[in-house]
Amino acid sequence: MNLTDRLRFVFGPASVGDTAAPVVHLHDDFEHASEEDLAQFEVETDSEGHHYAIRKSDLKYLE
Repeated sequence: MNLTDRLRFVFGPASVGDTAAPVVHLHDDFEHASEEDLAQFEVETDSEGHHYAIRKSDLKYLE
C-alpha cells in the first residue's frame, strides 16, 4: 500500500463535485479592499511582451 491508498482507507475517497457546475465566488470585505487597491494600477506591456503595473496617478508624468 502506498501513501495515497492508506489515506484513502483512513479518510475515504476524494469527493468530486459536478465539474460542469459554475464556480460560486463570494466577495468578502478583504476582496473588495483588494479590488479597490488594484483599481489604482494600469497594466502595461513592453515591446518584448513583459507585463508590468503602473499607478494611474503616475501615468500623467509619463505622457
